[in-house]
Amino acid sequence: MVVSAKPVQPIWCPGCGDFGVLASVKKAASQLQIPPHQLILVGGIGCSGSIHNFLEINGIHALHGRLLAQAVGVKLANPELTVVAAGGDGDGYAIGMGHFMHAFKKNASLLYLVMNNETYGLTKGQASPTSQVGFEGNVEHPFDAILTALSIPVPNFIARTFSGDPKTMTTVLIEALEFVRAHRGFAFVEDLSPCVTYNDTYKLWREKVQDVAKLDGYDPTDRQVMFRLCQETRQKGKIPVGVMHRPAASEKDEVGLEKILLPDGVGPAQSDIRLEANLEGYTKLLRAVG
Repeated sequence: MVVSAKPVQPIWCPGCGDFGVLASVKKAASQLQIPPHQLILVGGIGCSGSIHNFLEINGIHALHGRLLAQAVGVKLANPELTVVAAGGDGDGYAIGMGHFMHAFKKNASLLYLVMNNETYGLTKGQASPTSQVGFEGNVEHPFDAILTALSIPVPNFIARTFSGDPKTMTTVLIEALEFVRAHRGFAFVEDLSPCVTYNDTYKLWREKVQDVAKLDGYDPTDRQVMFRLCQETRQKGKIPVGVMHRPAASEKDEVGLEKILLPDGVGPAQSDIRLEANLEGYTKLLRAVG
């Protein structure tokens, strides 16, 4: 159910990386002057999934791993809305992996913001799909969402940020929101958001983050180049951050799923459902089935 209510105080632990995300979302929306009634946030399950409760906007608490399916539905119901889906690495890359993969291909114009802390913080610190080998007995290699995103040949916007650098995060979120508000397609931003209680990685990540824009050969319009740069950065023990894919000028005519399915820009939520406006259509339907 969509609800509109006054925001409550965040329930996160003091120092949680999600506070940086919350602040950056507020600043980005404010700078773009997005009216609160036109911004809707679909939250997932877990600590990060409660973010919509702390903003004075419309929000939905989605089913576990299903926030992208619901976010696409909201965008298609009313393409004029600015839709943000926000969740964690456990919600998005485990039970939600199927929707994660298909969201890039569907290319609906919404922003998917994943707060990655490499653990299941809400359920007391178990290993997640992005946890490092050895964390809480984990023996599996961590999943890298950016490499996966770069492997899907659709003109999406792709980036990674770090809660320890909220200024850059805000800049990236502004660009991502501008991208989706122009109906250019899907935007994915993964934020490295440390869990100070069960996996405090602030110090480690500050030492490891590498701004890809400073690397030789950086070209966010070339997926092959960016995939190589990300792999080389990882092999050096660093974590690549920054804008990983920004569609080339030749792709600027590409449009999001909502523009393809609803070329007139009117979704079901905006339809005129009065009897008078639809009587002729109802009559034809009844005759066809009668």
